[in-house]
Amino acid sequence: MTTIENLLDVELEKRDETWEREFLKSLPALRVKVLSAEPRPGPDHWPYLLLTTEEADDDAGNILNWLSTRGIGMVLNPQKPHPDYVLSYGMIWNFRERGEFVSAGAGGDKPASDRFEITPGQELLVGPPSEGYLPKYVRSTIRQFFADQGVLAPKVLMISQDKLNFDLCFSIESLKSPPAHEHANIAEALSWFLPAHYTVALVSEKTVAGFQPL
Repeated sequence: MTTIENLLDVELEKRDETWEREFLKSLPALRVKVLSAEPRPGPDHWPYLLLTTEEADDDAGNILNWLSTRGIGMVLNPQKPHPDYVLSYGMIWNFRERGEFVSAGAGGDKPASDRFEITPGQELLVGPPSEGYLPKYVRSTIRQFFADQGVLAPKVLMISQDKLNFDLCFSIESLKSPPAHEHANIAEALSWFLPAHYTVALVSEKTVAGFQPL
């Protein structure tokens, strides 16, 4: 029987999708130790709690639950030449809500920063994100991120162009109308806070009505 300790012994170049599935399935029960009480910024500038499997004194599941409401990611064994795994905040709260770090998309996957275009007269399905889709504690975390950027009243709306795939859309005007060349970077930044199967777009309220406060 493969244990997570065995999985951590697998060389990096041999860690394929099967390895990742088995690792993530076993991760919550892994014994770990917090290396630093304060989160540290990663190369992507997001905050991460650093954990090690050496001299372990707690279950990873307990720490994941704590992280889920604090907008913090997790790095496992950063003392190695290459960390064993890095979890974004979106992966962590997806586990809390759905019992899995990575969920399949509703109708296919696409990058969070894919270009989002709406043609005149196009029929759309719109509505506010539900509590199950975007819990209150996650909204609070994202609002704080925006507040740190000077954006105090972000607005959101769920939009579907095919009644199958939904995009979490943010009002361009509520984000203080950033120039178009910054939209993809903003969407990419927001994707760190969200599960991997979510897609993010910036849309003008002049194009679609119904945006609501985050």
